[in-house]
Amino acid sequence: MSSPITFSGFNNIDFSTVVNALIAQDSVPLTGLQANQTALNSENAAYGTLATKLATLDAAASALADPATVTTYQATSSNSAAVNVSAGAGVAPGQYDVVVSQLARAQVTVSNTTAPDANTTTVATGGSLVIGGVTVNVTGNVTLSGLAAQINQTTGIGVQASVLQSAPGSYRLVLTSQSTGQANAFTVTNNLTGSTVGFTDTNGDGVSGDSAADNAINAQDASLTVNNIPVTSSTNTLTDVVQGATVTLGQQDPSQTVSLTIAPNNDDLTTRVQNFIAAYNDLVSFSNDQRTQDASGTAGTLARDPVLTGVISQLRSTLLANYSGGTFDHLSEVGIGFDQNGQLTLDSAQFSAAVAANPNDVNQLFTGTQQNGAFSSVHTLVTQYTQSGGFIPLAQDQLTDELSRLAQSITDMQNRLAVERTTLQQEFTAADLAISQLNSQASSLSAFGNALSSSSLSSSSGSQQST
Repeated sequence: MSSPITFSGFNNIDFSTVVNALIAQDSVPLTGLQANQTALNSENAAYGTLATKLATLDAAASALADPATVTTYQATSSNSAAVNVSAGAGVAPGQYDVVVSQLARAQVTVSNTTAPDANTTTVATGGSLVIGGVTVNVTGNVTLSGLAAQINQTTGIGVQASVLQSAPGSYRLVLTSQSTGQANAFTVTNNLTGSTVGFTDTNGDGVSGDSAADNAINAQDASLTVNNIPVTSSTNTLTDVVQGATVTLGQQDPSQTVSLTIAPNNDDLTTRVQNFIAAYNDLVSFSNDQRTQDASGTAGTLARDPVLTGVISQLRSTLLANYSGGTFDHLSEVGIGFDQNGQLTLDSAQFSAAVAANPNDVNQLFTGTQQNGAFSSVHTLVTQYTQSGGFIPLAQDQLTDELSRLAQSITDMQNRLAVERTTLQQEFTAADLAISQLNSQASSLSAFGNALSSSSLSSSSGSQQST
């Protein structure tokens, strides 16, 4: 058996053990406070998790709560290279037959003179060009590239100038309208001085570009029919021939009919419903996990918390509620229901059939065109829990305040125990010293007594010998 630990090492009292035992006994309340602190931190973290899961659920519900966006549409073309189509907000579903007789074109006018190079030979020393009614004043000697640059630097000119090598040692100035359509045609009046640049003037009126033969490409509008209705457009991108859709013309062929189909995008709507179901089931799983942890003795769960139990109960009631006003009154009528474990499920076939047969009524069930719909009601409910001043932020604020007070109580108690330990160590150090001194005195007295005994024995022995 090992010897007890002492302060001085000269006595058999283990004062360190005594001090530790006394501090341990007085630390019992501190241990309770620290356990409470751990539980409250766990509860606060669980509230954070709950808030995150509700935010995910709210985002999924909001994607199904807006009447303007709950039903999306997909647009398809029988020949997307010839005529492409994309659906936007407010698109009108239906089928549209399109025949493109002519594409919109931008005017291209090319100089009928050439220069041996683009960047060395001077082609004009001054003067001006009037392009589409906008004057380009030429300053100084310019090459073909320099003339193109001065045209492009002119505000509101409406054309793009470039230099084209049409053959080895043969360069031309090319003017291209920045926009397609007849409305964007332009003319050129050449007032350059010292110039070798010229443009075709078929009718000899001093203006180029006003005759078809003057241009490499003449400006023209698109010409097409949509469901046998004639349409002209200055551009090949049309945003007003099919409501809410953008039609882009890519090829002209008067003999070809391209069919455009715009229909509800059931796959997209199904995906959004599945996202909501996944978010709801994740929330239910979290609630079940909290109960499981609580049953196993884990502290700091939300198993019995009224916020968690309340939101789960209210969400279930909201999803089971009656939303009259259309063909469908309940979500279960379109395939959205609960299983025996409280999880949401989706009957995809039933849902697709409902959307295909009555898309507007599904929209009304979800959003509520005359009253709150199922998912707009979910959004309203979740907001009450998550918004500033809602149930969860208030609960977290209360926990934060309680944790702050608890931390201060723990610090105060730890300080008191530290003072107590110091005081006890000082007292037991003094006691140890006193005991050591008493032990030392006892040893001295014992030695003195032994000395006296030895002296008496010696005297007695001498007397006997004398006799």
